Amino acid sequence: MSAHILVVEDEVDIAELIAFNLERQGWRTTLVHHGAEAVEQIRALLPDLVILDIMLPGMDGLQIFRSMKESALTAKIPALFLTARAQLEDRLAGLSLGADDYMTKPFSPKELVLRVRNILSRCDSASSQQLLVRGGKLVLDKNDFSVTLAGEPLELTTAEFRLLAYLMERPGKVQDRYKLQTALFGYADTTQSRTLDTHIKRLRQKLGAYATCIGTERGAGYYFVKD
Repeated sequence: MSAHILVVEDEVDIAELIAFNLERQGWRTTLVHHGAEAVEQIRALLPDLVILDIMLPGMDGLQIFRSMKESALTAKIPALFLTARAQLEDRLAGLSLGADDYMTKPFSPKELVLRVRNILSRCDSASSQQLLVRGGKLVLDKNDFSVTLAGEPLELTTAEFRLLAYLMERPGKVQDRYKLQTALFGYADTTQSRTLDTHIKRLRQKLGAYATCIGTERGAGYYFVKD
C-alpha cells in the first residue's frame, strides 16, 4: 500500500501544490487547513508522515507536534516542518522536539519530494529490522524504537534515537559530521552543524553519568566508546 501523508497547511493553494507533487509519486494525501482539526485527523488516520506548517490558525505546528509526541498512538509518526519561519531558532526548536526534517518557504517541490522519500525510506528500513543493539549498559531495540539504560527505559526523540543507533552500530569508529547529518536528515549541509551538536548535547544529558559513552574527536566527529 502506498504511503499516506497528512499535509497541514492553511494556505489552500500551497497545500494543493504539495498534494499534487506527492500524489505524482504514488503517495496518498489528506489536506488539513486548521490546527485543531489536524490533531483530530492525525489520531484518526495515523498517517505515515505529517507535513506541518508552523503558523496555523487554532494551534500552531509546534503545538501539534508536541501533542503527537504525548500520545503513544502517534509518537512515532515522522514529521517534516514546512514553514515560512526561516530563523535558526525556529529550525532548532522544531528539530529539538524530534521532527525528522525542516524546510522553509519558498520551497522546491522536487526537493520536498526527495526529503519525503528519504524520511519514508528510513522509516521503512527501521521497521523492517528486528534488531537489538547492545553497548555496555545500553540496549537499543530497533523493532519498537525503545532504549534502556541499566534496565531502565530511556525516553529519546526520534532524532536522538536515530543518532544513538547509528553510533552504537559502529562502536569505536569516528563518524564525521557529513555521515551523521546524512544519517539524521538524509542530506548534509553546513547549516546543520549546530543542529547536530544540539542533538548530541541533549542525548548526553539524557544519558547522565553514562554520557561518556559518546566520545568526541576534535575536528573530526563523534563515536560510540567500545566496552
